Amino acid sequence: MWHKRFSHIYLEDGVERYPLTRTILGRLSKAKVVTVRNYKDIFARSGQNFQIQKRSPKLILARKKNNLIYEGSMVSQDFGYRNFYYNSLLLNCVYNCDYCYLQGMYPSGNMVVFVNEEDFYQATLKAIEFRPFQEEPLYLCISYDTDLLAYETVVPYATRFIEFTRSQEDLVIELRTKSANWRPLEDVIPNERCILAWTLSPPMVAKAYEQLTPSPEQRIQAIKHCIDRGWPVRLCFDPVLRIKDWEKVYVKFFKEVFKLLPAEKIRDVSLGVFRMNADYYKRIKKQRTDSDILFYPFESSQSLISYPVDERLHMIETLKAALVKFLPAEKIATWT
Repeated sequence: MWHKRFSHIYLEDGVERYPLTRTILGRLSKAKVVTVRNYKDIFARSGQNFQIQKRSPKLILARKKNNLIYEGSMVSQDFGYRNFYYNSLLLNCVYNCDYCYLQGMYPSGNMVVFVNEEDFYQATLKAIEFRPFQEEPLYLCISYDTDLLAYETVVPYATRFIEFTRSQEDLVIELRTKSANWRPLEDVIPNERCILAWTLSPPMVAKAYEQLTPSPEQRIQAIKHCIDRGWPVRLCFDPVLRIKDWEKVYVKFFKEVFKLLPAEKIRDVSLGVFRMNADYYKRIKKQRTDSDILFYPFESSQSLISYPVDERLHMIETLKAALVKFLPAEKIATWT
């Protein structure tokens, strides 16, 4: 279990009064607890090495004081929702994928949990009230800068946010994950406004570049279970990596996926190639000389790096053509 890796918990002054803090400490009862003035004293200090810390990460419990909700990023797909937002309930992820932007976004490999959950709910209610397009719901991604479901047995944010969403008719949430941890959802009544979005990669890609994650086979079994329970499920073939024989590898994987999953019960699909903030990429390259996918001759445009335009367009067109054999084109959202 993930909680066995967190030997120390840092408590920001004042967070001990929050119910979520008590829940987490109860579930990590063997961890050594250290009090700090401000979580940034640990998380944002200079001289840290992200990759070294990922070998033995620590947990930091803190209070998020501002910026509880953000407008959606241009590198993310909005799936047609104009009121597109996300939040950051946790900082960092229990996994450590080679292509993950978090390696360059944060100075630390430790995880931060913001325990003032009621403030996040209030910020969401305010965003719903003042959303620009009142005729459309607020679309909120709650698991972009982390993987909530993977750590649900310690920090029960996913199920709690799902229950919060149930009473808000103008709110749609997406919970993105690579986890196979479906059991916390076993007793939760499915909600059509709570989209479970699984990132899937071919087995050879997952084995090489998605460190610590469950295998694609395990994720697919979790997806199947949730579909059978009645959850709306999104499949995310994103990011697609330009590996050797990428076309054959991904097309074969699509066929394998839809042999195991009923295409007619998939809500929609996300398809996108590798892309990243250029500054994050520069920082990652300094630490990750061990990963070949980070040393492709990328192009930079508008502060983003990705494959050259003609290459990524060809990749998306080729793979979308393979996917429409299983799903209607209007169910496939692409980033090019």
